[in-house]
Parts: sequence; structure tokens; C-alpha cells
Amino acid sequence: MLNTKLVTWALGLFAAVTFIVCVIYGLVTPQSLHMHAFLEQVLPGFKWLTWWGFVVGLIESFLYGAYAGLVFCPIYNRLHRYFDAKQSGD
Repeated sequence: MLNTKLVTWALGLFAAVTFIVCVIYGLVTPQSLHMHAFLEQVLPGFKWLTWWGFVVGLIESFLYGAYAGLVFCPIYNRLHRYFDAKQSGD
């Protein structure tokens, strides 16, 4: 069984760190390799190379990761109980 709170925080932080890595990658690579157009499409309010855009992107990335944890854990735990009960009955 997964702890929903723990997985939610872990995925939120993972997504936030991944966003930071993507921004750093965009700063050190040639413009042809940037993903800023993708980030601007996926993260509403994100604008490349602005402080406000960075903060908005960081918050949205964390929230997307947290959402994944909030949705994934109950589904996983329910399936875990179902298949565990099914194996016990066999």
C-alpha cells in the first residue's frame, strides 16, 4: 500500500526539480535544442526567461506532479487490495 501524502509530495517535488533542470538545460544549450515552446504550451502563464514565468512554471509543475500522486495512489491501492484479495482466495 502506498502512502498518498508521501507519494504526492514526492511526485510534486520531482516535477518541480525536473522543471528547474529543463530551464537550466535551456540556458546552456543552443536555442535550436530549447524546449521553451513546449513549456509555454504545457504551462499556462509560463514565459521563457522571466522571473514571473519561472515562478508560475515551478508552481504549476509542482501541482501537476502532486495531482499525479493524488490520482495514482488511490488507484494503485485499490488495485493492490483487489489483487491481494483475489490471490488469497485462490
